[in-house]
Amino acid sequence: FLVLMSREEPAGAQNGQQALLNGNGQRKKRPSIQSALPFQVKKSRLEEKEMDFTSADDVPSEPAIKPARKLTIKLKAKPKLPENFETETWLKLQAAVQAIHKQQPVSSSLEDLYKCVEDMCYHNLSMSLYKKLENECKQHAEDSLALLLGRNKDKLSFLSDMNRCWSDHCSQMAMIRSVFLYLDRTYVLQSHHVKSIWDMGLALFKEHIVMHEDVLAALLRGLLDQITSERKGDSVDRSLLKSLLKLFSSLQIFESHFQPRFLESTSLFYKEEAAHNVHTMEISDFLHLAQKRLEEEVGRLEHYLDMADRRAIVGTVEQRMLKDHAALLVEKGMSSLLDTEKLADLELLYALLGRVSSLPQMKTEFGLYIRKRGQAIVQVPEKDESMVQDLLAFKRYLDSVLAECFHSDEAFSYSLKEAFEHFINTRQNKPAELIAKFIDSKLRVGNKGASEEELEETLDRVLTLFRYINGKDVFEAFYKKDLAKRLLLGRSASIDAEKLMITKLKAECGSSFTNKLEGMFKDIDISNDIMSSFKESARNQTLLESIDLYVNVLTSGHWPIYNPIDLTLPPEMAMLQDVFKQFYVTNHNGRRLIWQGSLGHCVVKASFPMGRKELSMSLYQTAVLMLFNQHDSLTYKEIESAVKFTSLKEEELLSESSGRHQKGDVAIATNELHRTLQSLALGKIRVLTKEPKSKDIRNDDVFTFNKTFNHKLFRIKINSIQMKETAEEQQKTQDSVFQDRQFQIDAAIVRIMKTRKTLSHQLLLSEIYQQLKFPIKATDLKKRIESLIDREYLERDPKNSSAYIYLA
Repeated sequence: FLVLMSREEPAGAQNGQQALLNGNGQRKKRPSIQSALPFQVKKSRLEEKEMDFTSADDVPSEPAIKPARKLTIKLKAKPKLPENFETETWLKLQAAVQAIHKQQPVSSSLEDLYKCVEDMCYHNLSMSLYKKLENECKQHAEDSLALLLGRNKDKLSFLSDMNRCWSDHCSQMAMIRSVFLYLDRTYVLQSHHVKSIWDMGLALFKEHIVMHEDVLAALLRGLLDQITSERKGDSVDRSLLKSLLKLFSSLQIFESHFQPRFLESTSLFYKEEAAHNVHTMEISDFLHLAQKRLEEEVGRLEHYLDMADRRAIVGTVEQRMLKDHAALLVEKGMSSLLDTEKLADLELLYALLGRVSSLPQMKTEFGLYIRKRGQAIVQVPEKDESMVQDLLAFKRYLDSVLAECFHSDEAFSYSLKEAFEHFINTRQNKPAELIAKFIDSKLRVGNKGASEEELEETLDRVLTLFRYINGKDVFEAFYKKDLAKRLLLGRSASIDAEKLMITKLKAECGSSFTNKLEGMFKDIDISNDIMSSFKESARNQTLLESIDLYVNVLTSGHWPIYNPIDLTLPPEMAMLQDVFKQFYVTNHNGRRLIWQGSLGHCVVKASFPMGRKELSMSLYQTAVLMLFNQHDSLTYKEIESAVKFTSLKEEELLSESSGRHQKGDVAIATNELHRTLQSLALGKIRVLTKEPKSKDIRNDDVFTFNKTFNHKLFRIKINSIQMKETAEEQQKTQDSVFQDRQFQIDAAIVRIMKTRKTLSHQLLLSEIYQQLKFPIKATDLKKRIESLIDREYLERDPKNSSAYIYLA
């Protein structure tokens, strides 16, 4: 109750204060007394009159100052609380709390209980009320603990009772908090050291129930057993597990008490399972089991585990199922999966080992597998015929593995490249030779059933193998020899395909590698022009009416060197040969022609008693067969004397480009005559007969024109044995390659010594091996060093016989 009293004060200041004036010397308007008091005060009419102020507009320039007024407030005495207020109020609240704990109806309404709490807080009994409530909740927790431990139960029943106790506690504390909400929002908020009613309930439940030694042990043991049972395939109550694990998280003891035990149990379970299954199960089955286990653990995490660090549990499974057995999985599974072409399982192995950083082991095993399989293809001479096809199929399969299973991993791609380079060069020269022959088979006439796109794809795949071989000079030598046969014998299926291959080789190895090959095509084009000019001559046109002559003029440095064999041609052919020689020498001064008949071929019209035929055969076969125009039978000696197969003399085979000489050999000519007679008398198409009948050619053999010859075709091709590569030709090609390699070795030695000036023998060999791509023996290197010393490029160090000095 407020009573307003007023009285006048003398003019001037109140309590030593000056009157308030505005800037013009006028009195400022005082604020209303009502705005200065915390309560609205209703004034009487008398007071309104006494408090009437004069407005600023009515004040003269020098107003008189009215006396100040003083207000006095008198409050009545505060009423006293009843002596039993706190006790009676708490008993009412305590009864409500106990009823909540016992899950019984509460006699008082929630509004009355809330008012009781509010009254106690209003009369400064908040602290006492909070402590009383805490003690009551504590007593209930202790009673719940005694009830929980009161009887023996199995693990699952204990978990159910524990879950029920936890659920009841949560619902009870929620209801208690709604009753004591005013206390929670006033006293608790103003006291930083006091927990909220909900947190206080959690702390009591944790301290007096969960953290009890027997309860915690039984709870952990039951939970872990249930999880283990689920891993073994048993059905469990996931909602029960989720609720109890939520208990650990709510009480903030998940990471400190449950997680370590859980990870330990998980590690032990998967350690035992993996150790047993990795030896008894197929690799594919074990990989699928590991993937299944990982997916199950992730699902378990998402459903009822509340681990902040989910990587911990997944990492434990990966460690026990994969990391601990990575070496065995790679060693046992890599080869079997690749052999059986189980690409899906191989991709799974790659994905699983990638999770545990074990891909380097897998990459190493991948390289070893390629080397082992590749050597089985390359090192067996019996498989030479199908070597390139097998290598292409193997490479295609590995490319699919690399793309589909390893997702084009660069490390695995590099391992594949290294492995191929290793095994394909373990057998010197042979792979390069066979790759050249394979390309020859694809570019020759008769390669049916392949479109241009398929042919180009095949050439690209073969070039991949070509990249891996070190002996590219061997490939060049054999490829050049086969290309010469295709061009000179008209056996090339497509000039466009031939030039496409040259373009690919040029892009792969540079223009220096294909200079001679491009020169061969240029020679063929020039020969076409020369023959056009030759046939345009009127005199030559008359001579060519009976025999159609075509000559290829070749640059000796661009083409392979063939066996230098000369022979006596039939008179008609010899005359045309002389005419062309005169024509060429007349138009090209300073040049000389060396006739090479090993790749010459003819089409001969033959009259047999059974009908006329056209025979396609080699120049050597033609020279022998034409002898039988005058004789029905001839002995071997007579044939040999007539055709005169002889080797050219040394001075007659001078290569202008290389300056090399090649000695004649009588055995070469004799063997060539033998092969020619065998092809005519002992082949599938026998235009001659031989007596006695045997596969070998002897001096006393007699050859007779076969009058009974007959064939269903009009034009017949008689295969010439010399068209097939002989062992002598192979050796000759390899010797030519070795001769070229000697120049490369000499250049490498001089280049190294020019830079180093002085070098020991071992260091020189080491640097040579690093620079040269092709394999070479130490004995051959020593010979080249001795040759350079003889030619005064190097000399031995007088102070150290195992060192060399470069001579400028």
